Amino acid sequence: MQIYDQPVRVLLTNMINEYKDSGRNRFGSSDAIGWFAKKYPKIKEGTIRAHLRRFSTNDPNRLHYDNKPGEGLLFKLGPSDYRMYDPENDPPEILSADPISESEFVDTDQQVAEFSSEFAYERDLQNYLAKNLHAIEDGLRLWKDEDETINGIEFDVGGRRIDILAVDKKKNLVVIELKLSKGYDRVVGQLARYMAWIEKHQALDGQRVRGVIIARAITDDLKLATSMIHDVELFEYALSVELKRLD
Repeated sequence: MQIYDQPVRVLLTNMINEYKDSGRNRFGSSDAIGWFAKKYPKIKEGTIRAHLRRFSTNDPNRLHYDNKPGEGLLFKLGPSDYRMYDPENDPPEILSADPISESEFVDTDQQVAEFSSEFAYERDLQNYLAKNLHAIEDGLRLWKDEDETINGIEFDVGGRRIDILAVDKKKNLVVIELKLSKGYDRVVGQLARYMAWIEKHQALDGQRVRGVIIARAITDDLKLATSMIHDVELFEYALSVELKRLD
């Protein structure tokens, strides 16, 4: 439901134009959050951060969102720093997925293959679950903002990202973390931080925040670590392959 007369994407455009008119070319996410706090205080921090990423022409995570023509207005300089996009001198805006530059992460051919398959598999799992959240819980759906231009995939929580942010049938927020192999107990601290951030910066008054960990195997230590936490659930996933004979 839209809170103000204009959706957030329009309000953010107004902010950017206001900065440009004043001769300001660079700003931080804290500046944008402060601008909204003064003029549109009901807009949540997570929503603002997500829109900043969607407006950033060089942020590959913008592909998770519904990018409107003419809204590639920013160039991301760092985790929380932005400047105005210069189409004449900056690289073309990212409009489709490109293979990740493996040389930044790995050194050998074997590592390249392992990293590439793991990265692709993680994205496949994330994309599948984002479209099939009912497999986790009846009525669970992907979180979306008021005009559905941004969603809960790779949701920004103060410079870090949640794998999936969802909403249950009671309209409570659900933080979902994916682990490709085993889910160890240290993920509990990570999940707790994400849940606390969402409760403080994104949840509405009275809106509960829950957590879900999904891994190929859940360790005994993780079961023990979450046994006293009522708002965290554990799931194991399994893969299946279907073969079809071609005539």
